[in-house]
Amino acid sequence: MKRKYIIKSLVFMMALFFTMPSCTKLENENFSEFIAEDFTPTESDLPRITRAAYGDWRKVLLLWDGYWRVQEVSADQVVIPARPNGWVDGGVHKRIFMHTWLPSDPIVNETWYRSYAGINNCNRVMFQLESLLDEEEAAPAIAELRALRASYYYVLCDVYGNVPIVTDFDVPDGYLPEQNTRKEVYDFVVKELEESIPYLTEENNSETYGRFNEWAARTLLAKVYLNAEVWSGTPQWDKCIAQCDSVILSNKYSLEPDQKNVFVTENQNSNEIIYGISIDENYTTDWNAFDIHMQTLQPSNQATFDMTHTPWGGMCAVPQFIETFDSEDKRLINNFIYGQQYSSSGDMLYCTMGDLAGEPLAYINEIPSIDASQEIHGFRFGKFEIAMGASNILNNDFPLFRYADILMMKAECLLRTGYSDEAAQIVTQIRERAFPVTSGKAAVTGDELLQGSVYDYGVRDNNSTTFEGGGDIPYGRFLDELGWEFNQEGRRRQDLIRFGVFAEKSWFSHSPEGDYRELFPIPLNVMDTNSKLQQNPGY
Repeated sequence: MKRKYIIKSLVFMMALFFTMPSCTKLENENFSEFIAEDFTPTESDLPRITRAAYGDWRKVLLLWDGYWRVQEVSADQVVIPARPNGWVDGGVHKRIFMHTWLPSDPIVNETWYRSYAGINNCNRVMFQLESLLDEEEAAPAIAELRALRASYYYVLCDVYGNVPIVTDFDVPDGYLPEQNTRKEVYDFVVKELEESIPYLTEENNSETYGRFNEWAARTLLAKVYLNAEVWSGTPQWDKCIAQCDSVILSNKYSLEPDQKNVFVTENQNSNEIIYGISIDENYTTDWNAFDIHMQTLQPSNQATFDMTHTPWGGMCAVPQFIETFDSEDKRLINNFIYGQQYSSSGDMLYCTMGDLAGEPLAYINEIPSIDASQEIHGFRFGKFEIAMGASNILNNDFPLFRYADILMMKAECLLRTGYSDEAAQIVTQIRERAFPVTSGKAAVTGDELLQGSVYDYGVRDNNSTTFEGGGDIPYGRFLDELGWEFNQEGRRRQDLIRFGVFAEKSWFSHSPEGDYRELFPIPLNVMDTNSKLQQNPGY
């Protein structure tokens, strides 16, 4: 009788994730289930087997109410105001922005369940490999899966803090995992990465693209160390620098001469991408697989890109954030869609609904309120190239880790440890490609990086106006640099927390709700099914 390994249900998960296809422009063959007695994997099979556990990262990050929205819509750059065609949805989008989310809200649930689905897949594949191969044969694949599993725990540590660490797949029926502290989760992620790195490949090529090679693991470890003070109570700036230096000295990666090259449709060959989430419309089939363009463009913009689907026109940039940019910064010009809109043939586009129906569709940097807006209100998002003829799924890979991040992590750590001039040299290097014509604007000094933020914080809508400014934020100018370089990349909340802004400042229609909002609550359904868990403070 053929023996099959069957996924055992973990009580804290909502459903079984038995088949997890991996989506990549390079290959679509994977082993999400295999029969042990009939199959002995060879070395060439291992990459396809491990890919079975990678597909969850796209779901974690980009599916509706995922990690991208956790990081961006809760912060000071992205908002989803009420529109003439809706976008109220019982107040769920507003609650994210206002920091009033509930333990039962989708934004609380989805990152938890999708991250644990990824962890469960990692545990499953490791269990299978350990049963089929001897320790030495399995070591490289096991190391890669441990690093990948650590990346899912990185997300959980960031968003929820106090979560169960589950490393076994073969668990008994009725198993209820114990809760771990955020410090224990942090220590676990560090240990997993440190122990995995010696076994990971140093290669950076088409075979390792979209996988955890040594440099992707070191980049993740650097990001963990960057947030160590928040997550563990002890800063680790020097350790972060050491990991960044390892990646820099490898000479495997470099900055693109134009930032836009990182985000074009066929971006899989960018030498700036250290770890990219592979997306291909031929294999990526979830409706909301990667649909930022659908969520931000107004319906008329379908004609701009000859899109196969009509966009929905919801989210846009917070006006105060747009006001922080230098008008000549290419990251403003290239990453946002604004002004009068036209069809692909050059015809002027018009609003189609609301009070301005029939008026020219010209995006302006104004939003009356989170509770009321028209089609023209707010700059729209265009950092990721929208190809002509695009479907509801963008065909671009998502660069989760890129070389600019390595440089900026090192710069931040240098700044925080008293080496502001050295930090300024790195930041200037990043800025040079943003000011190719007016090169004098690229230079920044250490003294400038030590200054506060130029972000004019305070409530700014039709219902209320307050003025808080950003000059009191330590290293605020560096926080601005992070915002200008990494906007729309699913990270702003984490940066705001590290700089003490997330729970302290007001912006647009948002006012602080308390420091406890720096962590999300454990989902209500999880609390109901596992009596060993305690809810995060404040909830």
